[in-house]
Amino acid sequence: MVSPVIQNLVNRLRRLPGIGTRSAERIVFHLMAAQGGEIAALADSLTELGERICTCGICGNLSDSDPCPVCGNPEREREIICVVEQVEDLYAIERSSQYRGLYHVLGGVLSPIAGIGPNELSIGKLVERVRHKGVRELIVATNTSTEGEATALYLVHVFKEDRVRLTRIAHGIPVGGHLSYVDSGTMAKALEGRRPLS
Repeated sequence: MVSPVIQNLVNRLRRLPGIGTRSAERIVFHLMAAQGGEIAALADSLTELGERICTCGICGNLSDSDPCPVCGNPEREREIICVVEQVEDLYAIERSSQYRGLYHVLGGVLSPIAGIGPNELSIGKLVERVRHKGVRELIVATNTSTEGEATALYLVHVFKEDRVRLTRIAHGIPVGGHLSYVDSGTMAKALEGRRPLS
């Protein structure tokens, strides 16, 4: 008979992306065998995550400060904004250590089938940043999915009258692949090889 306490934690861990039943069980048994209060430390970290993480009011990044460390860093290039779908894409680009501009997290991509239009994304806030903050280039770093490409083309339409250069990251990234899975070398090359969108 399996302990209900153990089974409950296994079930909760299975809800996380990339973790199946066997992986969840291995994590639970590892924690039970760990020394030095690892369970309490993990619980404290999860509690802190829930209590302290907020959304950056400028770019949409998740951080324990608002503005986030990227937006608050005076050494970042403020005239360039890299537009990403989700926060994990921002983290993937930051791991490359090649990009020194700012970010804008859309919060998804256009998907009429899923009922996601421009009003469900943070496109309005991006327009405001471009038109009032002296932005000279937008690097569109959406994924190469159909929805990611449609979102990139929509941004071209939105900014066609603005004096902002739109570029698209080069894709040594596999078609249909997601930025959060790309290694830092591939990400660096993709940023270097970005191309105009219009």
